[in-house]
This record gives sequence, structure tokens and C-alpha cells, in this order.
Amino acid sequence: MEALGFPFLNAGIISSLTSPQQKSRKLKTRTKLVNVSNPFSLKHEPAYRTHFHPSSVRMQLDNGEEEPVRQMKEMAAARTRWEALIREEKVKVLTPKEAGYAIQLSNKTLLDVRPSTEHEKAWVKGSCWIPIFDVDNRFDVGTVSRKITNFVMGGWWSGIPMLVYDNQFISKVEEKFPKETDLIVACQKGLRSLAACEQLYNAGYRNLFWVQGGLETAEEEDLEREGPQPFKLAGIGGFSEFLGWTDQQRAAAAKEGWGYRLVFSARLVGLVLLADGMFIGAQEVGHFLQDLRSH
Repeated sequence: MEALGFPFLNAGIISSLTSPQQKSRKLKTRTKLVNVSNPFSLKHEPAYRTHFHPSSVRMQLDNGEEEPVRQMKEMAAARTRWEALIREEKVKVLTPKEAGYAIQLSNKTLLDVRPSTEHEKAWVKGSCWIPIFDVDNRFDVGTVSRKITNFVMGGWWSGIPMLVYDNQFISKVEEKFPKETDLIVACQKGLRSLAACEQLYNAGYRNLFWVQGGLETAEEEDLEREGPQPFKLAGIGGFSEFLGWTDQQRAAAAKEGWGYRLVFSARLVGLVLLADGMFIGAQEVGHFLQDLRSH
């Protein structure tokens, strides 16, 4: 993460900052787009609670500054750098539809920098997958502790895993593509791909195109998809996905109708019945144990 300019920032936070579920999450600080044509026209709002660092669990840095505040400052600095890349046209902006045209008509390469959990659900046909962040599979004490914290503080609901920056990202890209290659860089929501564009530009790549909004904003006809799920659903997970309570699934339900909703309604009913069964079973076991003691 130090190479990105925000060494203390968890990669899971990067993806959550631009999530469509942003308004429903308990954020300590958040930003909101106010100009669609300029992704960096940001309006800062007052402090909100955060699902990953609630007020009851505050970590103090050596200088006395709370870690969430430090992280937000680092994100603001990163956004400033990325804004300059776009404004100075060092990185060109494409919509998903424009990216699809560029791939079909100009044979440009789409570089997919999403983690494996998102890529395995849906990917663009013919794209090259080199994640800038991927699932942290280490099992040392510190990593396991952070994974537990991530799960307890919202990972169980959102399904966002602990991600780690791949220090070999640039070298892996260089192995496949010369510096003059036209690269269309995409992630799920658009933020991690901007981080990748900055890294690639600093490494000498000059023909970079960024998919604004990420693959999540793509319609099925925009890009030729492979994989079991639509692009819009590739970034969701956890218990919220199981119940169909994500914004992406609600939007899909509005298009698909009652047949789509019925699946998740059945899951919810089944979950309630299971909980009731476990509760009744626990009561019966308790009564049985009491009878044994009394005899």
C-alpha cells in the first residue's frame, strides 16, 4: 500500500468508498459525486459513523490522530493525484460502452485489475486479468486478527474480504505488455483501477484508458461478458447477497419481476424457520437436561 501513497489504508476500504450502498452504510466520513461528467467533483459532508471503525473502537496513531481520519486524508491526497491524471489527460476516460467499442473496433486490451472474488463471477471476454489487490491468504497472527476484525465489523454482511496490494503488479503487467500498448484499465467500481492507472503511468505507460464507474455500471450489451453472473452483481457478497438486499439486486429485481424476488423471499422464510427450529430445539434440550438433573 505504501506504493500507492496511503500505507495504512485497507484495500477493502477503497472498494467501499464508491459503493452504491454508500448511503445506507454507517460512515464516519463520506463523499458524494455532484457532477457525473467530472468524477472528482466531490462534495464533503459532515462526519458520519463508519462500519469498519465505529466510535467504540478507535485506534490512535502515534501523533494522536485517529486512524480513520488519517485514512481519509490519504484518500483525499490520492484523489488529488488521480484528478490531475484525468485533468491533464494522462489517463483518458471511457464509459463502459465506449470501452466495448474500443475493444471491438480498435483491438485495445482491457486490463482487469479486480480481485479474484470479483473476477471469477464475471469478466470481459478476451481481457487480461492482473489484480492490483487480491485476497490476503496469509495466516500469520496479525493477518488472522485483521481478518476477524474485518468479518466482525461488516465483512459478514458485505462479503468484502481482506485485500492486499500486489507488489509485483507492475512487473506482471510489464511481462505481458510493452509500454506503448493501449491499455483499458477497469475494476468493479472505478477506484482501484485509478490506483492502477497511477502506478502504470509512473512505470512509463502512456496510452492508458480508465473505465469510469467500473464494470458495475456496464449494461450487458456494453461488453461481451463471460462468467456466471452479470457485471453488476460481481462485486457483492456476504449475507446481504444471500438475502437479496443489495442495491444491485434490488435494481435487478425491478427488471426481472416477481420470479427473481421469490428466490430471496424463500431464502428469508427458510432462514426464519431454521432459527425457530433451533430455538425450539434448544428449549427441548434444556427441558431434557433439567429432567435428568431432577432424577
